[in-house]
Amino acid sequence: MTKREKKKPDMKNVSRLKFSLIIGYAVIVIAAVSLVSALAVKKTDTVLKNQVSTMVSSLNVQMKLNMNSYLFRMETIGTLAFAEEEACTYDATSPDNDEYEALNTEKIISDKLYSLCIMENFVDYGIVYRNNHYVGKISNGTANMLGDKLFEELSTIVSRQRTKDGWAAGFQDNFKRIYYVKQIHENALLVISFYAAELENVFDNPETLNGMEIRLINQNYDVIYSSENYEVGEHLNNAILERVQNQTSVTVIDNEYVVAVNPCGDEWNVICSVPTEIILSEKNRMQLFIYMIGLLAALLAAAMGAVLSVKIANPVTDIVSTLDTKAHIDQLTGILNKLSFEEYTGNRLADSLSFENHALILIDVDNFKGVNDTLGHAYGDKVLSDIGALMRSVFPEADFLGRVGGDEFAVFINSLPGGKDSPYPDYVQSKCEELCEGFRNHYTGDDGNYKISASIGVSFFPEQGQTFPELYARADKALYFSKHKGKDTYTFFSQNLSEQEANPHETNSETE
Repeated sequence: MTKREKKKPDMKNVSRLKFSLIIGYAVIVIAAVSLVSALAVKKTDTVLKNQVSTMVSSLNVQMKLNMNSYLFRMETIGTLAFAEEEACTYDATSPDNDEYEALNTEKIISDKLYSLCIMENFVDYGIVYRNNHYVGKISNGTANMLGDKLFEELSTIVSRQRTKDGWAAGFQDNFKRIYYVKQIHENALLVISFYAAELENVFDNPETLNGMEIRLINQNYDVIYSSENYEVGEHLNNAILERVQNQTSVTVIDNEYVVAVNPCGDEWNVICSVPTEIILSEKNRMQLFIYMIGLLAALLAAAMGAVLSVKIANPVTDIVSTLDTKAHIDQLTGILNKLSFEEYTGNRLADSLSFENHALILIDVDNFKGVNDTLGHAYGDKVLSDIGALMRSVFPEADFLGRVGGDEFAVFINSLPGGKDSPYPDYVQSKCEELCEGFRNHYTGDDGNYKISASIGVSFFPEQGQTFPELYARADKALYFSKHKGKDTYTFFSQNLSEQEANPHETNSETE
């Protein structure tokens, strides 16, 4: 036997040892990567659920505020009917009514009611008397549904004794309309109704959570509105009902759903729900990919696991970042929305010292309704977007910019003047002049022939208020005087405003 032949068994043992070490190392690495991956996936699962739960809860609160604001606006529009004194005092059931005077009075009331009805495209906007006679617009649907019990049945909607009014959805099993009824006097009711489908504009579903369903339900858990239209008028499905029944202001998360509920309106509830599988779908796909890489590439499993963990975290970050942005930023203009502006400004004022200088500027776009009516809402949206860009170019990044209404904007000046010797009001005035000039140079339409401008009101911290409501009220009063003085100007608030002695700063005048 040669030396070479004697060494062969030794080489085989070494190969076997190497192979065993490689296999053992691979098994250990795969087991370690699998364990780490499993723990990472579980942790990501928990974090993702909690983050989405928080975002769904925040969005649900926003939907509640939107709904309450919408109902309040409808009630406010209802009070406009009382601008005509006859609407409050006239009684069609009185036997003392002169026929000719009654006809004239009802015409005056009807003209007022029809003008308000057209403004908001109501289905019903009229006054019903105890004898079932009515003025204004009472639709055939309502009249036929209630017949000779028109007044009697509508009276049952008045549930709030203090304000003598009430809301009803699913009235007489009709879920297509929502009714608001206010008692004018013992023989007269103001009746307003609109289609429930109008609530689609109130409950705006974020694109990031396409799987989220939004519902408005009454106290009997019947669906008044749903992003899934087929549910309207039906009883809330059991899967959601068992999670929210007898619950208010709560968020529930389990293996099947994330559900948030909040009360709003007249014993109604807003419910937002997202199937858990939709939230975790991206995570589940990445989990499978992690395990496949770990089994196929043992030596790269640890590195790949770290990379894929980052990839798993990215969808979470994207969802949270996008939802956070939608919760704070007005998507059309790119500046703060109303709630966030008020929150940021209020917090900053609470932390401010009495010797600090701040100013609150309220801006109302003059002639914007004409832009929408003449050039269309799509063009109006472009103008609003341009205004957001203009405001960002005028004010430093430290200032808070917000859209607080359809064509209303606000600025909280948090920055300091560039020149230390310049009085603070002069600095604020220069910004108002620059802002007015920017509006004045903005023309709309294909021919650039439709002009908009800005009416501005300003209040100062701490002289004219130390909280957001105080500063807002005074800036709003100054804004009113800017409008009253002919628009395209700005006004600093002073105590003289209450006596009609405001001195608006014309944009071409010298600094006071």
